[in-house]
Amino acid sequence: MTRRRRSPALPQHPMTPARTTRTTRTTRATRAVLAALLAAAAVLTAQTAPATGAHADSSPDPGRAAATARPPATDWSVALVESTTARHTPTSIGGWSYPVGLYLYGQYLTYQRTHEERYLTYIKAYVDRFVDAEGNIGQKFNSLDSMQAGRLLVILHHETGEDRYRVAARKIRERLKTYPRTEDGGFWHADTASRAHQLWSDGVYMVDPFLVEYGKEFDDEAYTDREAVEQLNVYARRLQADNGLFQHAYDESRTAAWADKDTGRAPEQWCRAIGWYSMAAVNVLDATPRSDPGRPELLGHVRELAAGIARTQDPATGRWFQVVDKGAESGNWTETSCSSMFTFALSRAAEKGYIETSYQGVARRGYRGVLERISLGSDGLTNLTDISIGTNVGDYAFYVARPRQTNDFHGLGAFLIMNEQLRKKR
Repeated sequence: MTRRRRSPALPQHPMTPARTTRTTRTTRATRAVLAALLAAAAVLTAQTAPATGAHADSSPDPGRAAATARPPATDWSVALVESTTARHTPTSIGGWSYPVGLYLYGQYLTYQRTHEERYLTYIKAYVDRFVDAEGNIGQKFNSLDSMQAGRLLVILHHETGEDRYRVAARKIRERLKTYPRTEDGGFWHADTASRAHQLWSDGVYMVDPFLVEYGKEFDDEAYTDREAVEQLNVYARRLQADNGLFQHAYDESRTAAWADKDTGRAPEQWCRAIGWYSMAAVNVLDATPRSDPGRPELLGHVRELAAGIARTQDPATGRWFQVVDKGAESGNWTETSCSSMFTFALSRAAEKGYIETSYQGVARRGYRGVLERISLGSDGLTNLTDISIGTNVGDYAFYVARPRQTNDFHGLGAFLIMNEQLRKKR
């Protein structure tokens, strides 16, 4: 990120009463004009095909131009952010949580491209509900899930320079000093009795991208880079199967009902858990130096994972199944959030040389498949479908029976991350 101090353009405190009143009126007003906003976004991103069969000295033919012009291309990131911020205010969007944190990180990526100040102001208004003027934040950070939205603290410090965001982010860094670990150093999924001694593939995304971004912003890279790489390697040693994919979870104590008594592993390879790992690994590889001693091992895990992801892509849709390696089994279905995650990870990893460039073709098929799941409703707002709700560890029947939601934040955030990577490839 290029450092920009943008505090004059942002509210320095939680939303004022005047702004709150205005925001509470946005739903009706915004929906009334949103179609026009989205049309404007489409015009901005439209591409016009060159005329075919015309000589260089030919006079313009309006009829031919109308026939050969491509229809406006929807900027799906802008459309989705406009729709989501119309449906939810910074107050109503939800509490401090990783699904909201994921979505708002995707909104920040869209802001970085468009420079639409409203998108950053919205993120700040959300975070300022939880962080006071002194940097106090009412979180104990007793789970990895609770740390994911900490990325927004680093972002806001970077964008505004306000020290309170550094103070709040530091609380996560300090919590990790005493946070419980497995014997080989992996962070427990949560510091609770029901999650003791457990590593979930989901967990690496909840903390590792925060770590490397925190380290870069606050000159703590000597610790954060090494820790993030090692966490990914520890998790892979315990969770990566022979087919390159990851089991959902591992229990060092072997006492969880789902844990295999010999390996400690959960029985299934759930798609979004693997998607979380794939995105975290790419984020960390992007941020850490080639000289990191754990990097060669991590690259090996990523290459095995990429091969497993490519092998299990559904040839009919380009997407991936809820239980990734069992696409042919009864009741399985292609899930949108993990398909977005895999598409992003393969595209970014191939672009950066972590895996072979041929994986870009897999990513393009995935992208086309995910785009089939997004549309504009009669109200002019986007709808993104077939997103699994949050999921515990279970068996095959449990995963395929999970409710499929529209516009769930797991899917919205993953879509934005994917789209900001893949739209530049079109």
